[in-house]
Amino acid sequence: MSKRVGIYARVSTRDQNPETQLLPLREFAERRDWVVLEEFVDHGVSGAKRKRPGLDALMAAARGRKIDVVLIWALDRFARSTSHLVQAAEEFAALGVDLVVLSQAIDTTTPAGRLTFQVLGAVAEFERELIRERVAAGVARARAEGKTLGRPRAEVSPERVKHLREQGLSLRAIGKHLGVGKSTVSRLLVRAG
Repeated sequence: MSKRVGIYARVSTRDQNPETQLLPLREFAERRDWVVLEEFVDHGVSGAKRKRPGLDALMAAARGRKIDVVLIWALDRFARSTSHLVQAAEEFAALGVDLVVLSQAIDTTTPAGRLTFQVLGAVAEFERELIRERVAAGVARARAEGKTLGRPRAEVSPERVKHLREQGLSLRAIGKHLGVGKSTVSRLLVRAG
């Protein structure tokens, strides 16, 4: 049975032509006797954007099990970061959808391609751990220097809150007036008696 393919292409500016990516992708699918179900194209959209109409439609087609293979020209055309790429690849694997990156010879329809993706996943996990360690070290250093972390406490007197409440204002209105949340207003009212 022939595989159903979703081709994805993205160009960053309106004057770029996605056909530069689409032509070789179509030819590759044809050589493999795959059926191109649909071409998903983001034209003039930055890869850093979280929401991309073409990519969102591609992911919906994969989730709907309408395609068996996602075919792209290069990883940077698809993912905005390594973690985004690995997350998408894990989702594809769970859905039984393969990923082929033509210009970088990544093909999860083969054992070597699956290995490549597992290595990418390990690198992304390593990257996440390094970031987590750096953040923890920065927090520890700041605490050691005596810095107060987190959001600064609101300096609002319970008596002021009580006075506004006695004027008939709602908890939400008091919070908005004083620049604090509704739960803070409730806590201060309890303290005010």
